[in-house]
Amino acid sequence: MTYLTPSSPSPAVLAVTGLSKAFTLHLRDGLRLPVVSGADFSVAAGECVALGGPSGAGKSSLLKMVYGNYRVDAGAILVTDGPERVDIARAAPRRILKLRRERIGYVSQFLRVIPRVSTLDVVAEPLRLDGASPEAAAGRARDLLARLNLPERLWSLPPATFSGGEQQRVNIARGFIAPRDLLLLDEPTASLDAANSAAVVELIAGKKAEGTAILGIFHDAAVRTAVADRVIDVTRFGASQ
Repeated sequence: MTYLTPSSPSPAVLAVTGLSKAFTLHLRDGLRLPVVSGADFSVAAGECVALGGPSGAGKSSLLKMVYGNYRVDAGAILVTDGPERVDIARAAPRRILKLRRERIGYVSQFLRVIPRVSTLDVVAEPLRLDGASPEAAAGRARDLLARLNLPERLWSLPPATFSGGEQQRVNIARGFIAPRDLLLLDEPTASLDAANSAAVVELIAGKKAEGTAILGIFHDAAVRTAVADRVIDVTRFGASQ
């Protein structure tokens, strides 16, 4: 594993160039708080790149910019969409939503779902929206939930009342069920025990073998070592300056 390498020589699924962002603190007379400045890196198909650096360095902000949740002050976020290269920094909201439906997966630290929907349906939904039959989507959902050691007695229940670790396993299963070119992971194993962290490591290895490009944050050093091909220290982009 190589540290501080900014980009990969293989064709990039994701290419970030000159990316900069600062937050404006309106309650502090418009004070500008820099998050990142001049970030440059890429992620190739079948590669897992980890964002490293101390808490508050801007790792989660970078993921949210790539996903289109945060506005960008300068730079480009280019994502391959078939023959096109779409700049998320400038794309219209509908174009970003289309990319999320078809190209970009995202596992956040928190599960956000519609109340009263069963766990099985929550996990299967992205694959059904891709056009899979309800039976095929449910079968794949069962397989993932079993691999993540979520008890079968919980599959018919809504996940809102589950423990934090159980909810995160549902979140991971939902994020991994559908094939995506780019997968963003924000501390996917943060609330998991060693056995379930190992299961996530296996799932990440499977996605890499399928050719998925992965950009993630992994505070667990053992998990990061197991999955990351490269680690980029975001402090080199001025995130903590």
